Amino acid sequence: MPNTTFSRRDFLKASALAGGGLVLAGYLDALSPAEALGAAAPEGFAPNAFIRIAPDGIVTIVAKNPEIGQGVKTMLPMLIAEELDVDWKNVRVEQAPLDTTKFQGQSAGGSTATPSNWIPMRRVGAAARAMLVSAAAQTWGVPESECDTASGVVHHRASGRSLAYQALGERVASVAAPDLATVTLKDPKDFKIIGTRTRGVDTKAIVTGKPMYGIDVTVPGMKYAVFEKSPVFGAKVAGANLDVVKAQPGVRHAFVVDGGTDLAGLLPGVAIVADSWWQARTARAKLAVQWEEHPTAQQSSAGYAARAVELSKAAPQRVVRRDGDVDAALAGAAKTVEAAYFYPFIAHASLEPQNCTAQWVDGKVEIWAPTQSPAAGRALVARTLGIPETDVTVHITRSGGGFGRRLMTEYMVEAAAIAKQAGVPVKLLWTREDDIKHDFYRVAGFHFFTGGVDAAGKLTAWRDHFVTFGEGERVVAGAGMSGGEFPGRFVPNYQLGMSTMPLGVPTGYLRAPGSNGLAFAMESFLDELAHAAGRDPVALRLELFDHPLPEPAPTTPPNGPRPAGFDGQRMKGVLELVAEKSGWGKTTLPRGEGMGVATYFSHRGYFAEVVHVRVTKAGKVTPLKVWVAGDIGAEIINPSGAENQAQGSVLDGIAQALGQEITIEKGRVVQSNFNDFPLLRMAQSVPVEVHFKKTDFPVTGLGEPALPPVVPALTNAIYAATGKRVRSLPLSKHDLRWS
Repeated sequence: MPNTTFSRRDFLKASALAGGGLVLAGYLDALSPAEALGAAAPEGFAPNAFIRIAPDGIVTIVAKNPEIGQGVKTMLPMLIAEELDVDWKNVRVEQAPLDTTKFQGQSAGGSTATPSNWIPMRRVGAAARAMLVSAAAQTWGVPESECDTASGVVHHRASGRSLAYQALGERVASVAAPDLATVTLKDPKDFKIIGTRTRGVDTKAIVTGKPMYGIDVTVPGMKYAVFEKSPVFGAKVAGANLDVVKAQPGVRHAFVVDGGTDLAGLLPGVAIVADSWWQARTARAKLAVQWEEHPTAQQSSAGYAARAVELSKAAPQRVVRRDGDVDAALAGAAKTVEAAYFYPFIAHASLEPQNCTAQWVDGKVEIWAPTQSPAAGRALVARTLGIPETDVTVHITRSGGGFGRRLMTEYMVEAAAIAKQAGVPVKLLWTREDDIKHDFYRVAGFHFFTGGVDAAGKLTAWRDHFVTFGEGERVVAGAGMSGGEFPGRFVPNYQLGMSTMPLGVPTGYLRAPGSNGLAFAMESFLDELAHAAGRDPVALRLELFDHPLPEPAPTTPPNGPRPAGFDGQRMKGVLELVAEKSGWGKTTLPRGEGMGVATYFSHRGYFAEVVHVRVTKAGKVTPLKVWVAGDIGAEIINPSGAENQAQGSVLDGIAQALGQEITIEKGRVVQSNFNDFPLLRMAQSVPVEVHFKKTDFPVTGLGEPALPPVVPALTNAIYAATGKRVRSLPLSKHDLRWS
C-alpha cells in the first residue's frame, strides 16, 4: 500500500463514546519486513489498529489479521494490551473486516504476523497509554513523570489519586499524539501478558459450536451453490444437460460460467443454485458435462518422473550456485554417495472445505470468506467482474485451517460471479472431492545428489541437480530453491543446478512453502553422508555449522523462497538443545527401533528435531516420540500457542510422510477424499516435547518453521531402525519389512 501524506507526528486519535468511555485508533507506519525487525521506519502513516474502552472498563481490541488457527487473533491483541497496561481478563477481541484505509498487512501467511507486528502493535498500546497518562496528569495538574499505570488505571502515587482509563474519555480527546517512533515501550522484565500462557480468544466459542467460520455464514434470502469444474485444470465447457439439472427439486438456477485460463482465477464450469446445499449437491449428481480437449490431459505423474530422470542425465539448464571445484573434490573423496530423492504433490486438505458467501446488489458485491488474502481476493473479484475495488466489501471469517491454501482466492470470485448471474445471495460450498481435486498443491520435486567425504569423515563435496517445474528460469508457485539453502555456503565444494519441465497442474504454498519438501531431500541425504563417513549425524552437523564460507548467500531467484540468511551458530544452539533433551546417543534401543535427527531453517525460525520410531518386522511404522527445539528470537509471546503450533506442525509433517500423495493421470487428480488422501488419526498421534531457546534476536513467527525437520528426522530414524533408506515419499509406498 503506498504511503499517505500524514506527517510522522500524525496521529493517534481519541474520541469520547456517546455512552461514555473512549475509542483510541492507532495510525502507524506500514513497515517492510526489515523495518519490522528493527530498522528505521519510512515516512508516512497508514492506520492499523483500534482500541475501544467501554464505560465498564472492558477493553475491545480489533484483530486485523485473518485467524486460520495460528493464534494471531489472540497474539496481536496481547501485544497491544501489554503496552496499554490493562488486565487480559478485561480484554475482548473483535475481528476486523478488510479495510486497507485503516489497516496494513491484513493477510496470513509466511509466519509474518509476529515479525511484522511485534513493534507496531506494541506502539499502538504504548501510545494510547501515554495519552491516557497525559490526560490524567493534566486533570490533576501534575507532571506526567509522576504518574504510572496498572490494570487500566492511571495512578499519582504521591497524592494517592487514581483515574480509570474509561473516566478519561473527554480529556484524552484533546491530548496531542506522541511521536510513535520514540514512544517508550516496556522493558521485557515488566511484561505481564507477553510470555504468559493465554487461552485462545475463540476457544470457548469453538468447543461450544458457536458459528464463526465461513461455512457458518447465512444472510437473508440466501441460496446454496455448487460449482462443477473440469477434472483437467482449465478445460472449457463444450456442453451440459442443464435442462435435466433445472428440473431437479429445489434448483433455482443452473448455468455455464465461461471463466478464463488463469488457474488462480475464475475457471470455466457449471453452477447450480438451489434452496438447500443438499438439493444443489443432489442435482449435481445428475449433471453431465462435455469438456473441451485440453493439453494438460497429456500430463501424468509417471511422465513427470520419466522426464526428471531424462533431465538428470544431462547438464543442468542453469547453475544457481557454485563454490569450489565439485568435480575435483568428488574425484579425490574417500567415499562418494549418489542418491535420487523425490517428494510428491500434496493437497492442503484443510478441514473446512473452500466456501464463500456473496451477494450482488446494484453493481456492488459483499463477500463473507475464510481467506488468508482478503485484499487479493477483493482485487480478483473486482478485476474479474469489472467493478472498482471500492465496490467490493470483504468480511473476514475465521478459517477452519488454511496452511497456505487460502492464500489463493478463486473460490471468492466463483461465489461472486455465481451470485451476480443468479441475482440472489449465494453460499458456495465445495465438497471434499472438490477440495482435493482442485487444490493448489505442494509442488513435487526431484533431486539427484552426489556427495563426497574425505578420509577424516569431513563433508567435502555436494552436488544437487534439482529438477522442478516451470519454464526456463521461471518456476511455478512453491517450486523454487535459492543458492543459500543449507548446506549451501557450508560445504567448500558445492553446486546447485536446476532444470525445469512444464506443468499444467496448479501449485501453491503449503505450510513452510519450499522448505516443506526441500528439507526431506537435504536432511536425508546429509544423513546418508554422515553414515557413509562413519560419523554421528549430530556431530557432523555441528561441525558443518562452525565453518560457513565467508561470502553472503546469493540473492533469491524470481518467485523462489526467501534468501536463506542462515546462521550456523543459531542452528547449532537448537541442535545441541534437542540432542540433550532427547538423550541422543545415550540410549541403546532394541532392534526395530531407531532415532533420527534433522534441522532446518525456515521462515526465520531455527528448528532441530529428533524422532524415535518403531518399525515392526512386518514393516509397520509407529513414531513413538518427537523432541523439538526451536529458536524464534527473544520472546515467546504466548507459550501455549507456541507449543500448540510446534506440535501441530510436527503432526502435520508426520501425516504427510506416512501416506499423503497427489498423483496425476491424464491431467487429472487421482485422489478424491480422505480414503485415499489420509489425514493423521488420533491413534497415530505421538507425544511431542517442545523446547524453545531464547536468543537475542528479533521475535519471529511459528506457524511454519517447526514442520520441515520432522519428515527427514522420521525417515532417518527408520534407517536407524531397519537399515532401509527412504528416498521417496510417502512411506506407505515402501516395503519396510526387516528380519
